[in-house]
Amino acid sequence: MHDFKYKKNKLYCENIKVEDLAKKFSTPLYVYSYHTLIDHYLKLESAFSEINPLICYSVKANSNLSILKALIAQGAGLDIVSGGELFRAQKAACPAQRIVYASVGKTDQEISAAIGRGILFFNVESLAELKNINRIAQGLNKITRVAIRINPDVEAKTHKYISTGKITNKFGIDLDGAYKILLLRAKFKNLNICGLHIHIGSQITRSAPFVQAIKKVSNFIQRLKSQGIALEYLNIGGGLGIIYDQEAPQTAQIYANEIIPLLKKTGLKIIMEPGRFIMGNAGILVVKVLYIKHTPKKKFIIVDGGMNDLIRPALYGAYHQILPVRYPLNAKRYMQKADIVGPICESGDFLAKERLMAKVKEGDYLAVMGAGAYGFSMSSNYNSRLRAAEVMVVKDKAVVIRKRETCEDLIRNEII
Repeated sequence: MHDFKYKKNKLYCENIKVEDLAKKFSTPLYVYSYHTLIDHYLKLESAFSEINPLICYSVKANSNLSILKALIAQGAGLDIVSGGELFRAQKAACPAQRIVYASVGKTDQEISAAIGRGILFFNVESLAELKNINRIAQGLNKITRVAIRINPDVEAKTHKYISTGKITNKFGIDLDGAYKILLLRAKFKNLNICGLHIHIGSQITRSAPFVQAIKKVSNFIQRLKSQGIALEYLNIGGGLGIIYDQEAPQTAQIYANEIIPLLKKTGLKIIMEPGRFIMGNAGILVVKVLYIKHTPKKKFIIVDGGMNDLIRPALYGAYHQILPVRYPLNAKRYMQKADIVGPICESGDFLAKERLMAKVKEGDYLAVMGAGAYGFSMSSNYNSRLRAAEVMVVKDKAVVIRKRETCEDLIRNEII
């Protein structure tokens, strides 16, 4: 559920008309609902209260400091994947013991900074990385904790670009490889190998792949115990899907009911890394209709937001519901198919294709729904476009949480 609703044919975010936000702050504009954001976090917390996991929000989904701060205040930790995200975590005052660090390509500088910060642990993706973290920790005269990321070779049934748990993906270590590493753990004198990590993909709508992966890892944990290898943490990653179109994803409670019995058997402290589940439907992208273009073959609705603002449709062929901010009366009588496209000089610049839409006119505003996750965080300045402003709505108040960029921002670091 989310807090973007029609009231008398006008779309609201909580208690504010989206049209009023667009007129006040201009477009393209990201709008977030504080209540939706927090409600989704609390749904997970409640569903899993029996085992009291550490819920580390996945920063890559949406890294705005206000969003991080709001979740940290609720008790969330952070799942980071870069030195820049570590910096954001520090700025948002996230306790170091609630930070876990993934990524297949951590640099020496990033590793050193995270060790110095005293994070909970690294999720390690290869033997080469494990050796490097040990070397850097030794040079710093530190003992640092790590979890081995397991690649369980499970098909997540999601888009191939966001599937991460197959053995052909670049992520994690196969079970036999991880077993050999753990048998030799004493060689890594500056590491405390304290856990296992899995993350099989994103936008997964069924529990079966999660259950399959957790069962594999649970059996692996028993194998380790038989060899006297004790662990403290099991990080089950994220990946819970949301509704973009006709999906019927499991609720947090159904997901919890399926996997809590398996997790309890491990006897380990559980960590989760949700991102999209918390943020996806907590945000929209508002765009303005610039032109209506008719060709012999198609109708195009040209808007002022494009693939630089929201790349998911171009990158994944992802579906986002697109709604008029002011729903026309008798709209069903005037529905017609159109491509909703942006101003970028690429044929791949579209938000929707052959979409059955209520009739709109130049100057109208459209809401691209479900854009809270992997929206702004994947945006760019391609075509020297200014990145959008971001606004957080709390009941009847709207606060700018990121100013719209200026042309000076575009060239700030350039030298002639």
